Amino acid sequence: MSPIIRLNEEQDTLNLGKQLALGCLDYLNHHNGPIIIYLEGTLGAGKTTLSRGFLQTLGHKGNVKSPTYTLVEPYDFNDFSVYHFDLYRLVDPEELEFMGIRDYFAKRCICLVEWPSQAIEILPDADIKIQLSYENLARNVIIDALSDKGQSIIAHKIVDD
Repeated sequence: MSPIIRLNEEQDTLNLGKQLALGCLDYLNHHNGPIIIYLEGTLGAGKTTLSRGFLQTLGHKGNVKSPTYTLVEPYDFNDFSVYHFDLYRLVDPEELEFMGIRDYFAKRCICLVEWPSQAIEILPDADIKIQLSYENLARNVIIDALSDKGQSIIAHKIVDD
């Protein structure tokens, strides 16, 4: 089992997002294809905060909000895109087929997927799964690499710092 990482304040969650982004950037400098990251946890556990730290590290200057009603928010960078999905309000996984979900995962991109359990039968397998949970006022995080790609990414930055 992966070790539990304790995040005592919001800045710790932003920093974890930063470390994850740096690992993904390093991977994309040497490889093509999508990186798929599942973000799991209850409402308010820090999924969107982690995503904000991730996107700001890549250079995004605006707000980062959870795309709860639009399902996906695209962010374009120099030679890749990040797609931030929030599937919390998804009623029927078939809705994703109608929006062309498979096209998002067929590019050189990073996909951050909040609430993947809402459409697990349609989504591709994750490279990294991040589980966030509360413990008093802090957060506990478990990061699992689910592929060789995921292992390469988390070995780069996440565990070292």
